[in-house]
Amino acid sequence: MAVLDVQTLLAFSAASAALVATPGPAVGVILATTLRRGRPAGMASVLGVVTGNLGHTVAAVVGVSALLAASATAFTVVKIAGAAWLLWLAVRALRARTPGTFASAAADDAAAHAAAPAAAEPDGTTTTPPRAPGLRSAYRAAALVGLLNPKAALFFLAFLPQFVRPGAGPVWSQMLLLGLVFTGIAGVGDTLWVLGGTAARRALGRVRMVVLDRVSAALFTAFAALTLAVRRLA
Repeated sequence: MAVLDVQTLLAFSAASAALVATPGPAVGVILATTLRRGRPAGMASVLGVVTGNLGHTVAAVVGVSALLAASATAFTVVKIAGAAWLLWLAVRALRARTPGTFASAAADDAAAHAAAPAAAEPDGTTTTPPRAPGLRSAYRAAALVGLLNPKAALFFLAFLPQFVRPGAGPVWSQMLLLGLVFTGIAGVGDTLWVLGGTAARRALGRVRMVVLDRVSAALFTAFAALTLAVRRLA
């Protein structure tokens, strides 16, 4: 098993935190989802991004990321798929034309949750089930953005090995540990974006939701263009 020293872990954590602070497609999806559908959906998006980061960690450990970086065809396929998904999110946002304001959307969410049918428990108590379909779609959208991001694959391939130390255990176990640490730090950072988005949703109560539709569409289109511009490692 990997036994990395404290100094290496602290250096890696500091570098990871600096990278996490730079917004990308995943942050765009998390923030847009939180503003549109509230904190629960935003946290579902965070879980989706975590899944994407875990996928890239495993891919780096088993060598899939190296194969992706070496194969022009595989890299292009993933890049086009990721850009296509972001463009689809942009089109969906542009066509949504969501009525009302942030305040009315928040009120509708609260009303829908309060009106959800109660489920009876064996002990006679009742519980209100979560709106699973909406949370599942938020999770799925973010997970696909994370998994189909070629820049993320190259990042894990190029970044993790820099902190692998001779004598600290098998290389694969060190990379796995580093990937898990990065995923945890990124998860905390993404959660802060959800909290910020929740606060912004309250502060922007009088702003019409259609503004979010248009801004989201523009951001997703820009991220799609940036995804297409990613190049393989030399």
